[in-house]
Amino acid sequence: MSFFQLSLIAAVALLGPLLALPRKWHLPVVLGQLLAGIVIGRTGLGLVDSSDPTFTFVADVGFALIMFVAGTHVPVRDKAIRPALGSGALRAGVAAVLAAVVGVVIALAFGTGHAPLYIVLLASSSAALVLPIVDSLRLTGPKVLTTTAQVAIADIACIVALPLAVDPPNAGRAAVGAAVVAACALVLFFVLRWLENSGNRGRLHDISEDRKFALELRIQLALLFALSGLAVLGHVSIMLAGFSFGLVVSAVGEPRRLAHQLFAVSDGFLGPVFFVWLGASLDLRTLAGSPSMILLGICLGFGTLLVHGSIRPSASPCRSQYWPRPNWECRLQPPPSAPNCTCWNREKPPL
Repeated sequence: MSFFQLSLIAAVALLGPLLALPRKWHLPVVLGQLLAGIVIGRTGLGLVDSSDPTFTFVADVGFALIMFVAGTHVPVRDKAIRPALGSGALRAGVAAVLAAVVGVVIALAFGTGHAPLYIVLLASSSAALVLPIVDSLRLTGPKVLTTTAQVAIADIACIVALPLAVDPPNAGRAAVGAAVVAACALVLFFVLRWLENSGNRGRLHDISEDRKFALELRIQLALLFALSGLAVLGHVSIMLAGFSFGLVVSAVGEPRRLAHQLFAVSDGFLGPVFFVWLGASLDLRTLAGSPSMILLGICLGFGTLLVHGSIRPSASPCRSQYWPRPNWECRLQPPPSAPNCTCWNREKPPL
């Protein structure tokens, strides 16, 4: 991988913001970045090699940061997240049951014998794609909280279950690795909370801001990469390391300055690199030569829609001419027997 290729990756990743620019389209930035990767990768012009170790490693760093930032955006300290966790867990459980049925049917229909793998794929909520989309579209509200909880619970469970489906002999080792990562994240929560309550974090923040040291960013990145290293050693996805550490930082409280710095590093560079790499790694040409695999992919896609579409939240009666504009928020006011919607621009909240 050369600087010219890195420049190309950064340039084509601008397709994401360009497609997302018209607000009425409601397209996520992720979509354009994936399409850009497809164009310059295996399927398209072949200008970059997704198997290049340097490209892959930088993409992994971007993936860890994406999941970390997604975790920090979960309002762990908000009391509204508590009922959302119960609803999200229930929906994740229902999705798992439906995924088991659909996965077995697809495996029997195609005779592949990969039912466990299909079940995990169908039950997973693809947090790496869903959470950045939710964040880029600025979606909020109780239903978004429930969906976020479901995505987190489902994907963490699927990360643990995936080795059992793909590599049963090493499933125990992966489970131990996941437990170690989770335990380390829990330890970090208590350490960071002590630093916050003792005022040490605040003093560090003042020194860093005054001297332009960016100490908080440096420390957070060091901890994130350490957790990611543990995940790699334990044969667990770095999604677990990034997301769990993001939840820890959210639970303790993320300084606004640190949030801005992380946004610049993640959304400005490393996140787009990951999504371009993901698109570049797809080989749609080879897939086009195998009709049965195309049909299998279509069935898995429709199966995913069936599983997750069956449990989507019911439509809210609160609708207005402002919905679904991302900068507007609508809430249903009491009494329930006579719904009354109040909508406002988040940039100009009501008094």
